[in-house]
Amino acid sequence: MSSPSGGVGARIAYYRSVMRPKLTQRQLAEAACVALGTIRKIERGERGVTDATLDAIADALGVDPARLRTDRAPVHTRVHDALPALSAAIAAYDMPEDGPVRPLDELQEAVESAAERRLAAQYTQIALELPDLITELARAYQVAPPDEWAAVVGFLVSACRSADAVAYKFGARDLSARLIDVMRWAAPAAVDPVLSASVAYVRTETFFAARAYSSGLKALHQALDAAPAPDRPSEIAARGSLHMRAAVIAGRARDTSTAMNHLNEARTLGDRVSEDVYCGTAFGPDSVRAHEMSVAVSLGDEHVSRALKVAEEWKPPKALPAERRSGFYIELARAQLWSGLADDAFESLKVARNIAPQHTREHPWVREDAATLRRLKRADSESLSSFAEWCAAT
Repeated sequence: MSSPSGGVGARIAYYRSVMRPKLTQRQLAEAACVALGTIRKIERGERGVTDATLDAIADALGVDPARLRTDRAPVHTRVHDALPALSAAIAAYDMPEDGPVRPLDELQEAVESAAERRLAAQYTQIALELPDLITELARAYQVAPPDEWAAVVGFLVSACRSADAVAYKFGARDLSARLIDVMRWAAPAAVDPVLSASVAYVRTETFFAARAYSSGLKALHQALDAAPAPDRPSEIAARGSLHMRAAVIAGRARDTSTAMNHLNEARTLGDRVSEDVYCGTAFGPDSVRAHEMSVAVSLGDEHVSRALKVAEEWKPPKALPAERRSGFYIELARAQLWSGLADDAFESLKVARNIAPQHTREHPWVREDAATLRRLKRADSESLSSFAEWCAAT
């Protein structure tokens, strides 16, 4: 299928049709949270499209919004273009510019909306909206009465968590580290051990980025020592999430015994709560099962067969966040590639793309594995070549 040459509507229809599996207009509407009638009219060229709607549609399709406006691929995505504003907001977190501050309930709604976008891997909107929201929350912290400090701090940590997801996944590791520093600065003011545990979970990204796995494991052990006793669901989820994270980073350190001990602890805690307990990250029985894949792939070698067995026994349900589900198939693809199952690996990558296009496209393993698949299949199929170009595999 050749590249589209019509207007925005024609390009949306084109990219919807080349998704694997192909998206219907209704599926695109649901993924983008846009009315079905609006999608139909846009594709027929009967109505224009606002920037916000275009961003939502582009997120659902896993393409940069600029790609829907022109046939030429942009040098930088809109997410990358938005990162300097996010960096500026963080640089001035302790001396924000003067401006309005919305009531607490409106701030909470904005923060929760950003968290939902993060879990759905809709990064463009996060990147565009979070600089102003973080600045407003920093301003709110300065002017709020003491009895509102804990709530505002919680909102600020959550907003930075959403912003960090974008910075980390788009390769802005220094910005990610600064966002985590702000979270660590803010969290003690909330006097909430569950919130502190959530920040410790996110902090591990800095150790992953530096491949300082032993230090990361030590930091998580300290966080587990400080975490509250697992009595209430939120406390169980907080502690269980730390064990999940510790299992993966121990796997990266090739410490099999420690990885399995933490995974077993997470499994025990996961059996005590439902999957809908959310404390900064999703936790529950299904999240633990997804992390079994992560640990097996992190350990590698003889553990790869365990990764394949996990996929035979269990598939992530739709109730899990899109980011976590796509991550499962990205990791499965790597295990399949290592096992010589190239065709299966490509199928898993396509499933990941269908679940969370932006998350899949920006994942470094996807680029690496797509490039490897392309080399292994010297007679490149059109779909494999198209996929490799889509994720910029070299």
